Amino acid sequence: MKKVFKIIGITLLIIVILLVSIPFIFQGKIKDIVKNTINNNVNAHVEFSDINLSFIRSFPQAQVDVSDLEITNFAPFKDEKLASVKSISLTMSIKELFKKPSEGPVIINKFKINQALIVLKTNKHGETNYDIAKESENQDSESTNSFSLDVQDYSIDDSALTYIDESSDIIFFITELNHSGKGKFSENVSELDTETFARVTLKMDSTEYLSNNILKLDAIIGLDLPNNKYSFKKNKAFINDLPLEFQGYFQLLETGQEIDITFENPGSDFKEFLAVIPKTYSKDIEKVETSGDFKISGRINGLISEETIPQMDINIVSNNASFKYPDLPKRVDNININTSIKNTTGKAEDTYVDISKLNFKIDNDQFQATAKLGNLTKNMTVEAYIDGILNLANISKAYPIELDTDLSGILKAKINTAFDMKAIETNAYERIKSTGSVQVSDFVYASEDMLNPINISNADLTFQTGTVALNRFEAKSGQSDINANGTITNLLGFLLSDKKLQGHFNVNSNTFNVSDFMVPDSDEDVANAKKTGTSTPLKIPAFLDCTINADAKTVIYDNLTLKNTKGNLAIKDQTATLNNLTTNLFKGTLAVSGDINTQKDVPHFNLKLNANSFDITESFNTLDLLKALAPIAKIFEGKLNTEIALNGSLDNSFSPILSTVSGNALAELLTTKTKIENSPLLNALDSKLSFIDLDKLNLDDLKTILTFNDGKVNIQPFHIAYKDIDIAIGGSHGFDQSMDYNIAFNVPAKYLGSDINRLIGKINDSEVNKISIPITANVKGSFDNPNISTDLSSSISNLTKQLIEIEKQKLINQGTNAVKDLIGGMISGNNPSPGSTPKDTTGVKTDSTKVTPPTAEDAIKNILGGFIKKNKDKNKTKKDSIN
Repeated sequence: MKKVFKIIGITLLIIVILLVSIPFIFQGKIKDIVKNTINNNVNAHVEFSDINLSFIRSFPQAQVDVSDLEITNFAPFKDEKLASVKSISLTMSIKELFKKPSEGPVIINKFKINQALIVLKTNKHGETNYDIAKESENQDSESTNSFSLDVQDYSIDDSALTYIDESSDIIFFITELNHSGKGKFSENVSELDTETFARVTLKMDSTEYLSNNILKLDAIIGLDLPNNKYSFKKNKAFINDLPLEFQGYFQLLETGQEIDITFENPGSDFKEFLAVIPKTYSKDIEKVETSGDFKISGRINGLISEETIPQMDINIVSNNASFKYPDLPKRVDNININTSIKNTTGKAEDTYVDISKLNFKIDNDQFQATAKLGNLTKNMTVEAYIDGILNLANISKAYPIELDTDLSGILKAKINTAFDMKAIETNAYERIKSTGSVQVSDFVYASEDMLNPINISNADLTFQTGTVALNRFEAKSGQSDINANGTITNLLGFLLSDKKLQGHFNVNSNTFNVSDFMVPDSDEDVANAKKTGTSTPLKIPAFLDCTINADAKTVIYDNLTLKNTKGNLAIKDQTATLNNLTTNLFKGTLAVSGDINTQKDVPHFNLKLNANSFDITESFNTLDLLKALAPIAKIFEGKLNTEIALNGSLDNSFSPILSTVSGNALAELLTTKTKIENSPLLNALDSKLSFIDLDKLNLDDLKTILTFNDGKVNIQPFHIAYKDIDIAIGGSHGFDQSMDYNIAFNVPAKYLGSDINRLIGKINDSEVNKISIPITANVKGSFDNPNISTDLSSSISNLTKQLIEIEKQKLINQGTNAVKDLIGGMISGNNPSPGSTPKDTTGVKTDSTKVTPPTAEDAIKNILGGFIKKNKDKNKTKKDSIN
């Protein structure tokens, strides 16, 4: 007996070893066979990381597992993923692995797909990415090697499906898909019992009709495989929590797909209407108190083909309904809905929505509307009528909607409108026919496009064909108040699509702070600003496309306060263009033209400024730009006229970034006084030059031209006067206060000290009294720490030597003439008679052409002339160096 048990044990051990080892022995071969078989039968590339065959895991059945399956398309969807599956598991009898096709269908006990991501796509040319099966060479003859499956139990877990139809602009998402079923696929006529849970999103023409809605379906599907017909029996679906019962069939034909399905909600409680709304917005509807009825029913039948869609007749009706959320104070009463969706021709463009009644009441506010939407798939047409009063604050008090900001205000509307969407998209205003009026009071509007909420105390609009008249608009935002009127040309385009708000407005304001109406460029900019501790970059709102005639008593821009500001402002594409904007500033007037562009990350400006009678002290102490252009101007008291053309970049507070600024300026000083004690530069210069009192400089009507670029200011040479001293100034400085200037003084000799004046007095000559010499000062360093060098000492020394030489020559010539006169008298004795020739004491006849010795006057002129010529040449050299 022991021997028998031993033999049985050894036999079982061998069987177990074989069951474990056989899959490993043949696994590599099985993997190659499967991969080659699949790739030989599909027009796509199929790859998977591994395939496992186990006789133990589901014993006595075999289990085949395929891991990381990927199907990649060929052209015209080259390298696009059709499907990726984390794992596929099949469980079947071991004998099914060796069954021949002629022996009947392969019976699979369980078939499981886990984490499948499938993308079905139809491009604009009608080509599909899922038609990948290769055509059979003998497709016209019945094959004796037909292959069939009989799946008894299957499931698809944690999967997703995306359908994209570019030709029809349809996107359909199914996420969190969990589907299971039982049945037989091998029989000609059979039934499939299924359960499905998923979330569904449907977009058509950029309109989202379903938004992550929950779909649950328990369906028994009848399979008529020879006729490709699938029938729905005893089916119940849930869209969110709205139950729907439906029946009918779906059949594949050569010309398309035929469908005939009818449906309705089994109950009639109004709570089922709230169930249609996504739970994100409807919250806990099981706790909501409701009254009244709600019914949805319909039929969809007809052919789905390239030319046709099914006809449909869907009706939604509710009478005298109401609801109240337990945690909210307001009730919505007198709800009446009568809506139908119809198509009677099978042509997609003939589908229309008819809202013949939509009424409700909150407190004493009643609202009613009707609308008809036609030609839904092409150029949708809209006819609507709205009449009602609505307290906007009651919306969130009656319905649990989450808003970025609390709504408040009273809306009164009575409007008739008719338009088509292309008219809005193309600004064909003549096809937008609207009449009626809208009044808004005590309304607060806030959005990501505005830095501060706008509090609209009163707004009155009248609708006309193509335009909306803004009769009155009174609002406040931040520090700013606005009173406006004008016209809006595309209000519907702004409200119903992504069009910009276009119009022309007259705006008056007592106080207008520019920063109140600037916006952060993006949430990312705001987040980065918070993270780095910097200010948020501001942008001109992108939705504005308008012109504004402005008249503001006070405008606050950065650290400036402008008075009596008037002008024209055009806003478009995040750019503000200023046309002859005038304002009072720094006790003078300023005219501005140009533009400010905020399209890029760093705003840019290009402006022309014309300042008249600016107070120099106030303007140069306030404006960094003026400080950088002329740092020395802060010592002046008086008035300034200037014309500046400049461009550059702006920082987050809309102030110029000086390192980027370039342009030119013409400046004129109307000043009477300087304060050198406030200037280290002038103090240093004053100590170097004894012949001038800088406090008494004559700067009246001073004009100069500046050019600036790359942080450097170049000043064209200009002249000023001190008494009879001419002063020429030229050079450059940087916005960093560094400088390099040359100052040339043409100084009369009389200002150069007592020694010079004493020498000139001794010479006592009119030409000498007119002597002026050039003296040059070279100014470097910075305005706060200047480094000054002059040639004053050398110039005075040279002048002194020349004057001494003149005096010496004068004395020599005076002595020579005296001796000459004495000797001449002694020789002549008597005066010669007129016409006679003087007697030559040497016995030599006098030559009348002989040059006589120079006089003292001639000697002075020769020395002085040479000195003056040298000085002129030196002065010319200095001026040339300035230029």
